[in-house]
Amino acid sequence: MEYLFINWDISPIIFSIGSFGIRWYSLLFAVGFITAYFLLSKMFKKENVNVEILDTFTIYMFLSLLIGLRLGHCLFYEPDYYLHHPLEIILPFNLETGQFIGYQGLASHGGAIGILIGIYLFCHKTKVNWIWILDRLVIVIPLVGACVRVGNLMNSEIYGIETTLPWGFVFLRNGETMAKHPTQLYEALSYILIFISLMIYYYKTNAKPRPGNVFGVFLVALFGIRFLIEFIKEDQVGFEDGMMLNMGQLLSLPFILAGCIFIYLSYKGKFSSQVFMTLKTKK
Repeated sequence: MEYLFINWDISPIIFSIGSFGIRWYSLLFAVGFITAYFLLSKMFKKENVNVEILDTFTIYMFLSLLIGLRLGHCLFYEPDYYLHHPLEIILPFNLETGQFIGYQGLASHGGAIGILIGIYLFCHKTKVNWIWILDRLVIVIPLVGACVRVGNLMNSEIYGIETTLPWGFVFLRNGETMAKHPTQLYEALSYILIFISLMIYYYKTNAKPRPGNVFGVFLVALFGIRFLIEFIKEDQVGFEDGMMLNMGQLLSLPFILAGCIFIYLSYKGKFSSQVFMTLKTKK
């Protein structure tokens, strides 16, 4: 029986000027981030919250996300290499050739940790209620994640194991001859579905979701899907060979557990719905 597959041979670079190239990944990441900012600004305006707060918050999120994504990959997946080449963690250049290569090693779990740290620092400084900002932020994060996964597809990276399904992709640029699961698209479509569902819930509650519930559902849904898709994804690094659960799955489990805890605490009414935290005064 002859199978029909998709031969994938798209260049990851849109255009180049000398050694500097604009990559699809970078463009899609920027589109996702800008779209998320626009949607959050609409939420802030709907709830009569000063949008200037969002400008400061965006700076915190951009830096913490980028740092988390990069450090997550370097420390979770290739610690031996990067601990011996620490400059390559922060420099988007190949030190031997001087070629601009960008940050091609990024890990979503590291990005999640970076975001949480960034939110803590932001809320500590501004006194914005951390659960309030989390419940809004995680509505748009899946949309950014979907853009990133399409970027992975354009890079011909992070794909699945062999398949005979008609939508299998043969990643020719990587020298592949057999069709593989396009797990990038599986994740992207799943993330879009999560985004739509959370957005509908947000507006169904008239912008007043149960505090902590959106964040909990987001953690369970997104990392639960990530956990399942990892079963048909190729291992990213050699040390994952032979592991019952790969690194992506092991890192997903704490987030899923945390999501269940937040859902439980939300229904117990343990979180405040106030935008700003009130400071306790000494008597």
